[in-house]
Amino acid sequence: MEFLTKVWAKEVAKPQEIEATSTPKPETSKSQSEKASASDEIKESPQDNTTVKKDWGYDLYPERRGETFKPKWSRILFGLEGQENIDRFKCEENVYWCVKNGPLVKLMMGALKSSGCAIDLRRHISCEVCDPSVTGGYDPKLNQIVVCQNMAKNKSMVHGVLTHEMIHMFDYCNNDLDFRNVDHLACTEIRAANLAHCSFLSAMFQGDASPFNVKEAHQNCVKSKALASVLAVRSISKADAIAAVERVFPKCYADLEPIGRRIRRNSTDQQKAYMEGPMYGYDVY
Repeated sequence: MEFLTKVWAKEVAKPQEIEATSTPKPETSKSQSEKASASDEIKESPQDNTTVKKDWGYDLYPERRGETFKPKWSRILFGLEGQENIDRFKCEENVYWCVKNGPLVKLMMGALKSSGCAIDLRRHISCEVCDPSVTGGYDPKLNQIVVCQNMAKNKSMVHGVLTHEMIHMFDYCNNDLDFRNVDHLACTEIRAANLAHCSFLSAMFQGDASPFNVKEAHQNCVKSKALASVLAVRSISKADAIAAVERVFPKCYADLEPIGRRIRRNSTDQQKAYMEGPMYGYDVY
């Protein structure tokens, strides 16, 4: 039994969740593309009885829907909101710093340029106020990276967000990625988690590693992060998301382009990956 299936089975075993998770929706004769596009339908929000379009996770990025963020007085009094213009400036400053100094960001920008998808900072990267559950995102409709200024507040976090989302942009540029296809989405999320986030230390923190599964710790971390990302932007059941991740995992986990290696914490792997870029035909930014 696969790792994600085991985790999901434990959750389903909880009495309070059995009814919500153990009853699969009846299948129809729809094609795979029709099933994938089902996530774009309009849904009712029980909190405010308003309609929210679940389209590439746009409900997590209000400004993507043309909404203007309005801070609440109660949160302004506690200093939690009301400084959006300052936050945006700091975010843009951190983005610029990462572009000039971040090894993986520089590598990804060079790889994108070599692939015919060069990044223009003013056009392709935007700092915005997002839902607190996310730190960034990639908008395939506008081919634009979103850095969540209210969540990614330091250079390290912005560097991680940019690297993660640039991997999505690289896949979209090179691999004819269709975000409406859940297998494509699962694959690019696996690659982003594999190349930009997971290490044994991060696996320990999120509970995917122990002294008894050291070899599998990294893979389990990647699966967990990919699953969470798929569920964040798609209205599908957890069982369907797990099936998609497990289905494409072997091939996508083995694909290390364009970084070429899995990054270990507290190591020189980032600098090595950047220096090795030209060896594999990528421009040095």
